[in-house]
Amino acid sequence: MSKSNNFEQISIKPGFMKHNGGLLFRNISETEYEFKSIINENHLNAAKITHGGYLAAIIDAGAGTSAHRSANNAPCVTISLDLKFIGSSKIGNQIIGKVKILKKTNTLIFLNCELNCNNKIIASASGIWKMIKTKPSGLGPGG
Repeated sequence: MSKSNNFEQISIKPGFMKHNGGLLFRNISETEYEFKSIINENHLNAAKITHGGYLAAIIDAGAGTSAHRSANNAPCVTISLDLKFIGSSKIGNQIIGKVKILKKTNTLIFLNCELNCNNKIIASASGIWKMIKTKPSGLGPGG
């Protein structure tokens, strides 16, 4: 399933993630995926570190795209996302997300995600995505 070692921009159509700078993504294997983002000034909170809401958004988009790809591009929606904020990042930092698909059923995908910055973990997440039969809104993966 691995297409390339290069990241591709997945936020190409108007939507929340494109508005916030987009997200780069790549397939590693059928069960492993990576995504990344560079922290800009608009991603910071009042303490001048990356806003937790932005970290949650890129985890949701990157892990959701991983679920989508692991489901042979079937539309997937987030059912549950449990986040733990462990460290911080600041303007100019590159954030890399690593996703591992743990289990797939006929309708559900269970996964873990870890965000790293400067070779240190800054957030971890576990989530469940549901594959749906309806057509997506046209925004594509990563919203």
